Parts: sequence; C-alpha cells; structure tokens
Amino acid sequence: MTDSPLRFALLVTGPCYGTQAAADAWRFARAVLEQGHVIDSVFFYQEGVHNGNRLMQPASDEFDLHRAWVELAERHQLTLDLCVAAALRRGLCDDAGAGEAGLGAGNVAVPFRLSGLGALAQAALTADRVVQF
Repeated sequence: MTDSPLRFALLVTGPCYGTQAAADAWRFARAVLEQGHVIDSVFFYQEGVHNGNRLMQPASDEFDLHRAWVELAERHQLTLDLCVAAALRRGLCDDAGAGEAGLGAGNVAVPFRLSGLGALAQAALTADRVVQF
C-alpha cells in the first residue's frame, strides 16, 4: 500500500448476469478495500442498474452477485448509487417512487439508492481514481 490510501470511485455499467463487468467491479472493490484504500462511491449506470434489483433470484449453484454487493456495502459502509433515469427506464424503482406511480412496491434493494448523474460527477471530482467496468 502507498503511504496514504487512494480514494476510488467505481462506475459499473454491466448487469449482474450476462457479462463479467459487475463481477470484475466487485472483485476490484474487494481488493482495493483489502489493500487499505477507500471507495467513496459505486455508481451503477446503464445496464448496471440491474445490480440493485432486490428481485434477483440466481440459481442455488450460482454466485449471488447482488447479495455480494449488499454485503460489501454493509461491511464497508459503501454508497451504492443507481442512476435514476437508467433505473426507471429498466423497470427499477424505490418504494417512494412505486407509491407515487401507484405500484405495489419498489424493487430497489437497500443499501442501493436512486441518484442522479450529479452523484457520479461529485464522486469523479473528489476521487483520486475513477474506474469503469
């Protein structure tokens, strides 16, 4: 590790399943944290917003990447932001949005949260490194 920890912002554009992008981002995040660095933000954009869907049900013999993100965020107090425009376009909404739209319930899992691109811009301004997956 360097003398002072580096601050990272991660941009994840791949879904939980179908590509390696989100899995690579999760492994990278674990490695960065194990080396004593800091992750200020994980921003899920485009197809990456599917990582925050609480209705994911992988087969019992598959790695549960959604659950792995939740556990990593809880263990390290990470912020997991979903682009609100990308999420709504792909059928993801939180409980508040579901109520406003007259839907039964939202499907965004805690600790994921809907955020605007401003959150990504702020993370990029304050991080030492921005890494896209």
